[in-house]
Amino acid sequence: MARCPFAAPVARYLSMHSLACLTRQGAEALALKLAAPAAPASVKARRIRFNLQEGKMLVEFEAPDRETLERWLKTQGVHFDWLLRLEFEALAGNLQPLE
Repeated sequence: MARCPFAAPVARYLSMHSLACLTRQGAEALALKLAAPAAPASVKARRIRFNLQEGKMLVEFEAPDRETLERWLKTQGVHFDWLLRLEFEALAGNLQPLE
């Protein structure tokens, strides 16, 4: 998919979240909340992965910068254990920069 040449670059972030006693229904509700159109349209949850047995969630986000993402997570009431900006991705063994 081609990006608009005038669009601002969007970074990708990976976050880890600890979840206390979350049921499958709770996980579905949380996924809907994260995937819903964000107040700042610049934040988007790309992938959401759960391990309910260990109470963990990994989320890949698109956001213009870390501060915007942190602010959005705070307004959503979603605590994170860590947040990491992704810079490269290996595709078929080839390292590619992420935009």
